[in-house]
Amino acid sequence: MPTPDDVYKALAKVMDPELALPVTELGLVYDVQVNGNRADVKMTLTTVGCPLYATITEMARRAILEVAGIEDAKVEIVWDPPWSVDMMSDEARMRLGML
Repeated sequence: MPTPDDVYKALAKVMDPELALPVTELGLVYDVQVNGNRADVKMTLTTVGCPLYATITEMARRAILEVAGIEDAKVEIVWDPPWSVDMMSDEARMRLGML
C-alpha cells in the first residue's frame, strides 16, 4: 500500500525548471494524502503568474503516478500560505548561494 512518504519521495524527483532544484527542497509541497490507490497533493509555485504552471503540475502528477500502487493523482495548486524563501531547505538555500 503506498504511503504519503512514498509520494513525497517521488515528488523529490520533480525539478523546478527555472531553479533546477526539487520542488520538495524549495518547500513547494504543502500536503500529501493517499487514499487507497489515489494521491491528492497540494502544492504551490514560487510566483502566482508562473508561466510553467501547467508544466510543473503535470511533472508532479506523472511522478506521483510512478509510485507503486497509485493509479490516480490530483495535484492542486494553492496560494495559501504564500510561498517564501523561508520555506526552502538549507540545502536549497546553499545551492542558490543564500547561505
